[in-house]
Amino acid sequence: MTALAPEELEARLAALGLPRYRARQVRDAVLRRGARSFEEATDLPRDLRERLGRDLRPRATAVESVLRSSDGTAKLLVRLDDGRRVETVVIPEGRRTTVCVSTEVGCPVRCAFCASGLEGLVRPLAAHEIAEQYLHARSLCADDGIGAPTNVVLMGMGEPLLNFDATAAALRLLRDRSGIGLGARRITLSTVGILEGMERLRAEGHKINLAVSLHAPDDATRDRLVPLNARTGVARVVEAARRYAKESGRDVTFEYVLLAGVNDSDEQAEALAGHAAGAHINVNLIPFNRVEGIPFHPPSPERVEAFAARLRRRRVPVHVRRRRGDDIAAACGQLRLEAERAGRAGRAAPEV
Repeated sequence: MTALAPEELEARLAALGLPRYRARQVRDAVLRRGARSFEEATDLPRDLRERLGRDLRPRATAVESVLRSSDGTAKLLVRLDDGRRVETVVIPEGRRTTVCVSTEVGCPVRCAFCASGLEGLVRPLAAHEIAEQYLHARSLCADDGIGAPTNVVLMGMGEPLLNFDATAAALRLLRDRSGIGLGARRITLSTVGILEGMERLRAEGHKINLAVSLHAPDDATRDRLVPLNARTGVARVVEAARRYAKESGRDVTFEYVLLAGVNDSDEQAEALAGHAAGAHINVNLIPFNRVEGIPFHPPSPERVEAFAARLRRRRVPVHVRRRRGDDIAAACGQLRLEAERAGRAGRAAPEV
């Protein structure tokens, strides 16, 4: 049902002989109150729920399994209509609960340290497949007796700005006040720096938060880590990030996965500070999560702190991300990759 625009849902219900106002009630039950089946929509008449159950599904996707970490993080493996899978991560931290959603099955960018791109792009997600990940996460939170997620980050599998139209439509679904109703300040989109997409995002007035996966302050290192950098170069990505911050009024975050001996030197910290200083830019340092088949290692805690200290001395706001979910295939795309490999080998996929 989430795949239908409001007018399409009205038309479907009209074909069943139902009045237009029922479409608003159905959307409210599914999007605002989180009904996973029409039987759960108890404010609707029973005969209506039965008719809807024969003709529509509230969600086109389903949670196949959930892995839970000892630190409270949960990773959902979401099965799509065609049998493909994507990942959604729920990260509770005090009063804030963040949902990390995917925008593609696999990823075409193939960052050297990322599990999402190991097998390339399988297909982009449709808008409802992106938005439904939030609904699944909200249901999980409800089952666990905690409040609805407060924040959404488009930072799972895939590059959102290479699937721009579906991503933009999903943003509208997430922000629609008659539906899910999240504010723009509670949504962050992460990109490796797709210049055309960053400009469209600004020009169309989405005004969400932006995170740029920089990962290196120089072209030689970034070309190795982010192959798409060869098309743009670090300087143009940084310039686009600064422009987005200035013209949208939103702070921008530089995401920086720290890799031992690759991008964690003092000189690279100083160069990164030069890109961020004097603008509304924060830096999020992310110690690498080990992934089988990827030849990188996390730096020591002492090296991470030394890198962060150099940024702070240059008055750059910096946050060191606490590693979450190490015991549940934490890296982006890792759980889905393990499930796909298990399926090909005839083994059972990871279970709840």
